[in-house]
Amino acid sequence: MNGFDLIANILKAEGVTWMACFPANPLIEAVAKVDIRPIVFRQERGGINCVDGFTRQTAGNQTGVFASQSGPGVENSFGGIAQAWGEAVPILFLPLGSGLRSYDVAPNFSATSNYKDITKLALSIDRVDRTTTQMQRAFHALKQGRPGPVVVEMHGDAVSQQVPDGLTAYRPSKAMRYAPSRSDVKDAVRELLSASNPIIWAGQGVLYAEAAEELKTLAELTQIPVVTTMQGKSAFPDDHPLALGSANRTAPKMVWKWLGESDLVFAVGSGLTRTGFGIAIPAGKRLIHATVSAEDINKDYSADIGMVGDAKLTLQMMIDEVKGEIGADGRDVNESLLDTIASTKSEWLAEWEPLLNSDETPINPYRVINEINKAVDHANTVMTHDAGNPRDQIMPFYKATNPYGYIGWGKTTHLGYGIPLVMGAKMADPDKFCMNLMGDLAFGHTGMEIETAVRAQIPITTIIINNRTMGGYDKSMPTAMDKYGAGNQSGDYAGVARALGARAINVDEMTAIGPAIVEAQAANKEGEVVVIEVNTRQETRFSQYYDLLK
Repeated sequence: MNGFDLIANILKAEGVTWMACFPANPLIEAVAKVDIRPIVFRQERGGINCVDGFTRQTAGNQTGVFASQSGPGVENSFGGIAQAWGEAVPILFLPLGSGLRSYDVAPNFSATSNYKDITKLALSIDRVDRTTTQMQRAFHALKQGRPGPVVVEMHGDAVSQQVPDGLTAYRPSKAMRYAPSRSDVKDAVRELLSASNPIIWAGQGVLYAEAAEELKTLAELTQIPVVTTMQGKSAFPDDHPLALGSANRTAPKMVWKWLGESDLVFAVGSGLTRTGFGIAIPAGKRLIHATVSAEDINKDYSADIGMVGDAKLTLQMMIDEVKGEIGADGRDVNESLLDTIASTKSEWLAEWEPLLNSDETPINPYRVINEINKAVDHANTVMTHDAGNPRDQIMPFYKATNPYGYIGWGKTTHLGYGIPLVMGAKMADPDKFCMNLMGDLAFGHTGMEIETAVRAQIPITTIIINNRTMGGYDKSMPTAMDKYGAGNQSGDYAGVARALGARAINVDEMTAIGPAIVEAQAANKEGEVVVIEVNTRQETRFSQYYDLLK
């Protein structure tokens, strides 16, 4: 058994069933021999984004794995791994190294030295007898603490050697869950129950900890409304009476109102990283910060109480303490609060009704989002967006009713992420209708992965809102746009998808949007990949109410 064979067996022992890859790496053949399915993508980023979506959709219980060739393969992978780092996604990257004779000779690209700042751990297998220990270290890092990618560089001249006897045994790693101290929990609950207008700020960590039910229980016991972060969207049902919505840099009016008026924020499962693609918590709030990563506390915000631990264990302790303080049934339903949330929501939707039901031609993108909401079974759908205007438009209005029914992302906003991301979600949850919404510019980045989806039999649906321009850029570069047409695109994207083997649907009338989505759902069930291209207008109005934060 050589080192590649051993790595393949280790992946098998860790529960890996498939591996994304591009284009050449001895590990591809090795994993195939142990019945791990290799899927070759059109380029490195597509494969990385796909295993990213797969890992998220399994709440990190199954690790997505990507393997690349040395040299350009490692270089081209950088953006995808940087995205996973920024989004806190635990994926394993297994690039081929340059070899022991040249890995430290410029200008050869060293994965360990160049990736160390965007991974939790950057390792190199430079001796075949270290294969097991290095892989053990990698999987241990993937399963502990703040999620994030790990890279293990495999030098071919070392890993292709035979593994010495007695060095092939491997024990799979286990996640070690930990909880905050009882005294900190008591202090936090005391603060929470005494606040006059608190909110819960729930992040992606709630989804990784599979703690959505505990979050709902705590909110109902205490009658405290909930905001989810962009990445935490779906951790709390959008149709719950205590739901305020998700805090992208756009958000429902309820988010802005309660965030502005609250006196205490209880953040759980969130790193509270400040980002231009989110809403900052206003100054002057009491802050309770519960996170799995100690280094996130007092990073961007000063916490009055910090609690380090798994979100599920933390919420369970909070629930027990709340019941001990106010009784097992919790507080009475706060009808006044629920009425205010409901009336604010009605007021907000009334403001946006002209756009959500617009009969403009070309079609307004908000009408597309409204038709999506009406056409899908939310409980059996996984939805995601792409970067830019599609994200800012859909995040406030799409109703995520079940955990893992929406994949929110955007701390680093790589165009084209949506196609391979939703492919990974479909790999993880094949019985769900998996769909992404993207713009025409984004399709130009990863549109060729539609062929991968067809070839690999991953039946997803992509909706392209084609406004033939970079939305909103005419404000920042008016001369370039007007004089030279910079940022304007053209193309028959449905035609491209059709040529790649997908079912392609062109939509020019708003009445055809719903039927196209229904057709896509039926086609996906039959194993077809679907691309719906909708002829839309540019729309730069967003659900933003910054005045309510003051």
